[in-house]
Amino acid sequence: MAEPLPPLRYLADGEQAFHRELKRRAHAYLKGRKDHRFADATRWGKAIVLLILCSGFYLLALQQQHPTGFLLCYFTFVMMGMLLNVNVNHDASHNAFARKAWINRLARRLVTIPLGVDPDYWRTRHVNYHHVYANVEHYDLDTEENGFFRQTPFQRWRAHMRYQHLYWPLIAALSLPYIALIFDWSDRLGKTPLAADGVLAGRRGWVLFIASKLVHLLVVLAIPLIVCHQHGIGWQTVLIAYLFSQMLASLLVVFLLLGTHWAQAEFYPVPEGGRMPQGWYRHNFATACDWQTSPTWLHHFTGGLNYHLTHHLFPGWNHRHYPALAAILAEVAARHGMDYRCIGYRELLSQQQRFLRAMGQQPQ
Repeated sequence: MAEPLPPLRYLADGEQAFHRELKRRAHAYLKGRKDHRFADATRWGKAIVLLILCSGFYLLALQQQHPTGFLLCYFTFVMMGMLLNVNVNHDASHNAFARKAWINRLARRLVTIPLGVDPDYWRTRHVNYHHVYANVEHYDLDTEENGFFRQTPFQRWRAHMRYQHLYWPLIAALSLPYIALIFDWSDRLGKTPLAADGVLAGRRGWVLFIASKLVHLLVVLAIPLIVCHQHGIGWQTVLIAYLFSQMLASLLVVFLLLGTHWAQAEFYPVPEGGRMPQGWYRHNFATACDWQTSPTWLHHFTGGLNYHLTHHLFPGWNHRHYPALAAILAEVAARHGMDYRCIGYRELLSQQQRFLRAMGQQPQ
């Protein structure tokens, strides 16, 4: 059983005035619109449309008599599942999609079926560790050392990492399958700090965990193999469709996220005495940024992931509010001397490459 991580403390750091004004402006914005922080009818409609498209292309794939038709429909089914995770699962993990917690739990279970990631373990890693301790060594579980990819200056360097700026798309394409196959099972077997969080406890937890994994394999692999065999489509085609679509879905998700905590970001070792060197707000400004989609309307498909710093400061708000909250954040930050960063996507990719090259160099 893995040892639990002792909590770290952030300094007050003179952030109280910034905190008060930011919260006051955000709630004034909400009150002025007579609105709430959860998904509205438009976002529910988008989720339902994506769910219908996901289910429809899945059923359409099972009706195909030719490998090309099957591949196209199956691929689109998984891509719609990926968009459901970006636009629904992320908000639902923060209880920001629906008002009722059980609806958020049900939504998470449903939309993660195409990708096979356990929603409860992913939520715990994301909410309890990444959001609280972004870019802190050993505490931000998204940057755990893995031997293939060096993500922080505190991790061991290996010779092949000098090429990581070239092979990172392969790592990105394997990220979600790695979470489903390695992280989930490591968490389930108590090999990670999540053992102390009591996720899916007891026999009932095991049943739900195993059932979710089996439903994923049944829906995305077993049923297509059986039906395609009846239509004369070989098992190789189904396996290629499964592997390629899972990897491409992972690559697209990581493309939205990868540079947001790398672009001119700070990284921190575990502090002595458990006290971080600065306040929670300054920590988030130092470890994340926002980026702008081009054209602007593409942010409707990113689930707010491009407003990543804004999301870290307002995790309990549905992503539909992020453009307005980002504008408020930029104004309040300038008045209080906080370094708000919002860059273009090309600049994000450029800074990402510089970061990967720097981390790939042998430390002196």
